Amino acid sequence: MATRILPADDAGIAAAATAILGGEPVALPTETVYGLAADATCGEAVARVYAAKGRPAFNPLIVHVADKHAADRIAPIGQAAAALADAFWPGPLTLVLPAREGNGIAGIVTAGLPTIALRVPAHPVMRAVIAAVARPLAAPSANASGAISATRAAHVAASLDGRIGLVLDGGATTHGVESTIAAVAPNGLRLLRPGPIAPEALADTAGLPILATAGGVIEAPGQLASHYAPRLPLRLDATERRGDEWLIGFGAVAGDDTLSTVGDPVEAAARLFDALHRADASGRAAIAVAPVSADGLGVAVADRLARAAAPRPQPAPAERT
Repeated sequence: MATRILPADDAGIAAAATAILGGEPVALPTETVYGLAADATCGEAVARVYAAKGRPAFNPLIVHVADKHAADRIAPIGQAAAALADAFWPGPLTLVLPAREGNGIAGIVTAGLPTIALRVPAHPVMRAVIAAVARPLAAPSANASGAISATRAAHVAASLDGRIGLVLDGGATTHGVESTIAAVAPNGLRLLRPGPIAPEALADTAGLPILATAGGVIEAPGQLASHYAPRLPLRLDATERRGDEWLIGFGAVAGDDTLSTVGDPVEAAARLFDALHRADASGRAAIAVAPVSADGLGVAVADRLARAAAPRPQPAPAERT
């Protein structure tokens, strides 16, 4: 596809809103870096973000909303989180909070986790687009996976030319680095990604200490670790059901559920986490998943399934006394 760069004026904002409501990702400026924004309530739209970036695995994405009240509809804003929101929103702070049931956010956005990363951006262009679409936007950095984050529209075009349809040029970003990410727990804050806001400012504002992060647990963008795994054992490359398995199909392999009847990897990515949750709650003894073609986003789907099927660490035996 041809990538257009439009000025971030009223016409550009209207074009961006039309594209996003049509399920397409659009590169937008924020005060941190340019983000590749999509409708966070539409799994296939978010899957197109991963496809455009060439992202090798599904990390949870930051959901951008208009204000604290919009954030509270997605995740409860407790006392400490409210203090942080009042002090640093709109701005370069992302809060990771327990997600509400039925919050409307597509499962691919949270990578199947029970928490969600929320931010109220300060940039007027991003805010204008959020207002125009009247929906939360999932937006990782607007660059190819592994490439340098974009702080100008030209950087986005150099990295994603031909992969996305539209970039809004809002000039250079202010901070030039990604947002600070903090997870809010009852007994403290976990700094998941450093950014423009200092840890000391977070701790002072929330009245909570900074805690050590848990190794091997992914909670936010920028962390490398395993993702959500179902409770039930998971068998890959299954072409038929064995015993009391819940079979998730793909393409010609039908099952109790399917990632895509037509073998579309974008559709498979959009449905993956919801399908795993349904399988885990099925009451069956195990889960089986059909082979997924390793084309385009299918590589990321296969990577995610391999992580979910990996053997779980066994707890150490209790010491005898």
